[in-house]
Formats: sequence, structure tokens, C-alpha cells
Amino acid sequence: MGNGVREGAVEFQRDVEPLPARIPAEDNQEKKKVLNSLMSGALAGAVAKTAVAPLDRTKIMFQVSSKRFSAKEAYRLIYHTYLNEGFWSLWRGNSATMVRVIPYAAIQFCAHEEYKQILGNYYGFQGKALTPFPRFIAGSLAGTTAAMVTYPLDMVRARMAVTPKEMYSSIVHVFIRISREEGLKTLYRGFTPTILGVIPYAGLSFFTYETLKKVHAEHSGRAQPSPPERLLFGACAGLIGQSASYPLDVVRRRMQTAGVLGHSYSSILLTMHDIVREEGLVRGLYKGLSMNWVKGPIAVGISFTTFDLTQILLRKLQHGPGLD
Repeated sequence: MGNGVREGAVEFQRDVEPLPARIPAEDNQEKKKVLNSLMSGALAGAVAKTAVAPLDRTKIMFQVSSKRFSAKEAYRLIYHTYLNEGFWSLWRGNSATMVRVIPYAAIQFCAHEEYKQILGNYYGFQGKALTPFPRFIAGSLAGTTAAMVTYPLDMVRARMAVTPKEMYSSIVHVFIRISREEGLKTLYRGFTPTILGVIPYAGLSFFTYETLKKVHAEHSGRAQPSPPERLLFGACAGLIGQSASYPLDVVRRRMQTAGVLGHSYSSILLTMHDIVREEGLVRGLYKGLSMNWVKGPIAVGISFTTFDLTQILLRKLQHGPGLD
């Protein structure tokens, strides 16, 4: 009996000895994964937003004014801005956009990877593609998380996009003037429509992109789509996501810029009511949507493609060229 007890003790020690060695390795792997997602997301956001910055600024200027939108008027606005303020003025506010979009995209993409893992564990899909509903939830939660953390930077970016450079000389100047003249709470004006818009936008964007990749893998027999295919899938994702949430994007911009454009929008419903009363339902709440159908798919396509390809590159650098 004594021998049996001693043998049992030896066996127990043999089982538990490797655990301390495994845990740090797993933690290190998880940290690398999170860091890769953050770096890939930051680069994806920066490249995508810089590529479409002139179109983005033009869209915002129409969104916050009562001027009727058309492709001709948009071209005229871009051309006059170029003539009067110079070529680089088309990227005015892009520095504020970068300050916002780099942490926003990094947090959103990283959060999406984490939420996919959490939901996969919860629903029993470890290592497999999520089913449609969890796929949508993962995207919505990722977008909401990023928006909550970086919202004041979005407010600053909108202010810089619609005002002359004499009014705000820098990002810091925007923060100082808003805080002094309008109060700190102004930095979160338009926050509610932002979150309400992010839920369908991010949810549908990630859902569409992930779904198209899954369908492609099933029908083509290839685990990974090519870069042009990724761009196409991302473009479809951006088109669907932005179309679904666009009216709330208009409301958000109106509320963000009310302080400098002489309006007093106090709530989502009142803002919508004023826009519809003054400009009409379609011309008001969907103003600039046709430009978004050009800008949005390009930006989202570039963003998703850059993220995926950067992730693949970083994994290959860390694990060797043999990794698929």
C-alpha cells in the first residue's frame, strides 16, 4: 500500500510539472496575436482613409450644409477648394483623421478578432467560422468598442473638415476652443447617433466580408482569396454597411458641427425632423450617399485587404515562410 501511495504521488507530480512551462508560452503567443492585430488594424485604417480623404472631406461639407448634393456640385466644390486653398487643402483635417482612425482601426480590428474568439468559444466554434448571427454581433461589438474609445477625435476631425484653417490651427487648438467656448460635453455631441450607426455599419461590414470569404473558400477550394478578391469583398461590405447606417451618419455630422455652423441640434429626432423639414427625406438624410458609394467601398476594400495581408505577412515573419 505504501508503494502505491508513493507511485500515485509521483504520477501526480508528473502531470502538473509541465503546466508552468506551458502558460507563459501561451500568454506570449496571445500577446503576439493582439499586437499583430493592433499593428495591422492601424495600418489598414491609415492607408484606407488617406486614399479617400478628399472625397471624405467633400462629403462632410455637403452633409453639414443645406446645399443640394450632385456629382457636378461635388466636383465643383473639390475644384474650387483646390484653386482657392491649394492641392493639399483637399486633405485638410486628415491629420485629425489619422489621430482618430489609427487607434480606431487598431482597436476595431483587434477587438473583432477577440470577439470572434470569445463568441467561438461560447457557441462551440473554436477554430471554425462563426455562424451568421455571432458573425454580425462580433462586428457590431468591435465597432462599438472602437467608437466609444475614440469619439472625441472624430468630433475634432469633423470640425477641422468644415472650417477654414484660420479658425482652428491644430488638433490641440480645436480641443482648447471647444472646451473653453462650448464646454467639454460638446466633445461627445452626436455620440448617440454614432453608436446607433456603428452597430449596423460595423456589424454588416464585418459580417459581409467574413461571409464572402467563407463562401469563396467553399466554392473555390482555396483557403485564402487573392488581393483583388479581398478588395471586391471589402467593397461589397462597405457598400452594404454604409448604406444601412447613412442617415445616422448625416445626423451625427450635423450635431458635431452645430456649434460652428449656427445650428442648435439637441437630439437625434429633432435633428432628423429639421433636416427632413428643410431639405426633404431623401435629399436631406441621404445627402452625399452616391459619393459614399464611391468612397466607402474603396476605403473599406483597402482597409480589409490591408489588414488581412499585413496579418499574413506578420505571421510569416514570425513563424517562417512555410506558413499559409
